[in-house]
Amino acid sequence: MSKKDQVNIRVTVENINVPGYKSTVDGIIYQAMYQALMKALPVETPGLSQAEMITEVVPFLPSELFPGGAKAGWWVKCVQLDREVKGDIIREDCKPLRWHRRSE
Repeated sequence: MSKKDQVNIRVTVENINVPGYKSTVDGIIYQAMYQALMKALPVETPGLSQAEMITEVVPFLPSELFPGGAKAGWWVKCVQLDREVKGDIIREDCKPLRWHRRSE
């Protein structure tokens, strides 16, 4: 089922850098990026840099939502910031910044 055939579902996202700020985004695209990002991120350090995250998620993204990886950078950042607030993604204390998944 393509995105245009589905109901417009919105999800509320937060931003670790702006406590208390909330916004809503397309839930179908968010969920697709979340699943791709969780597949791409390692569980242990060293994690991935921002540029590496964008590159690594593209093979896991549905082409009908992200043709040729279009807009993957914006959505990676959106999901990464939101999932940091929720504790699923850990920001490492290093330069350049790197992230990894929380171990289960």
